[in-house]
Amino acid sequence: MNIKQHNTKKIIIALVLLIISVAVLWGIYQATIKSPVQGDKTITVEVIHKDGSLISFEYHTDREYLGETLTDEGLVSGESGAYGMFITTVDGETADDSRQEWWCITKNQEQLNTSADQTPIADGEKYELTLTTGY
Repeated sequence: MNIKQHNTKKIIIALVLLIISVAVLWGIYQATIKSPVQGDKTITVEVIHKDGSLISFEYHTDREYLGETLTDEGLVSGESGAYGMFITTVDGETADDSRQEWWCITKNQEQLNTSADQTPIADGEKYELTLTTGY
């Protein structure tokens, strides 16, 4: 077997392993992704303003995602981006980008890794929107 055939065989094996790895990771992602719940649900959203004041809102909705509910209710506004809506204003208070302010979304005080548009909701869940300073 010459060197060229040996290198070709290594490349083919590496590609097959790469394809298998991608398939396994995709399967894990699909198994762990949370799907939206259909039907009526009630959620609580707490807004923690810059001054530390807290206002609690309760929403009854048949929407499937947090962003849809918050926008429908007029609680938030923002800018569309590659990862969904970037919330800029909540309950009338706008984050000041020049001061590195942004609205942090948490669920039961644990930070979410999805935008509001990509966060499925279920009955009884509680979310917090906190004006945060510093990136």
